[in-house]
Parts: sequence; C-alpha cells; structure tokens
Amino acid sequence: MGAGVVQKSDSGGRRRRGRGRSRPMAEINVTPFVDVMLVLLIIFMVAAPLMTVGVPVELPETAANALPGEEEEPLTVTVTAEGVVMIQTSEVAREELVTKLRAIATERDSTRVYLRADGAVPYSDVMQVMGALNRGGFGNIGLVTDTGGPSLDEQGG
Repeated sequence: MGAGVVQKSDSGGRRRRGRGRSRPMAEINVTPFVDVMLVLLIIFMVAAPLMTVGVPVELPETAANALPGEEEEPLTVTVTAEGVVMIQTSEVAREELVTKLRAIATERDSTRVYLRADGAVPYSDVMQVMGALNRGGFGNIGLVTDTGGPSLDEQGG
C-alpha cells in the first residue's frame, strides 16, 4: 500500500514535459483490507466449532432431549475408554478427583456438571465418578450422550 503520485496537467489536458509539480494521491485503496478481513472471517467461522472440549470419546446414543444452556461455561468431566478421568481437558488422578472438584466448586456459581463417558467404560466406573462429583459439591449432574439413539417406548419414535 504505497502512495501514488499524480502529475498536474496544463489547461489543454496534456501533460507537461519536464519537471512539473506532482501532488500525492489522496485516495485509499481499501480492496486489500476487505480481502484480508474476509479471509479472517472465514478462518474464524471454520475454527469456532472446533473450540469445544476436545477429549475424544464415543458417546452412547439415547432418545433424550438436550439440556438447556447456561450463562456460565459448564464444567465437563470426561471418562475415556481407557478409564482416564479428565476435568475439561486436564487429566486428573482418581484419588485427587474429589479434592479438585471441591476446589472448583468454591469458585463456581452453578453446581451443574456434565459427565461424558465413553460407551465402552463399565457402568460401575461411571457411577464411581458420579459419586465423586456428588462428594465434590456438584449435585446437578447431566449425562452427555449423542442424540438419535434407540427409543424404548412402544411407538419407536
């Protein structure tokens, strides 16, 4: 983005030969600015959905409805297929889980926590983590599943 130079012309519309006075061009070319902004907009539109909690688990599918959203970012506890317990994206030893949850509970307004567990994790392990969540001060536990699973009612829908 450089400044252009426009030469003065005489009254006949022709350019003078020799050394004439030139004046700086007072117009700004905004096309490169708009191009950069559109590229940044596309990058953020693509990257925004990828900014969720990134612990990969195969969630079981159910026919349950989604829970309503909150103002505060929800606390998410994940149990991976290997049995590793994670708070948000940080790995936590099972012995330290209750202590860390109590520390987190003192800083939060809500007692809601989302529990994500891989479908391959035994039921007893999930229940142990739920008990730790309850002892840690989180009584409102939401189990996260994928939608579109089988329905157990007679109509099947």
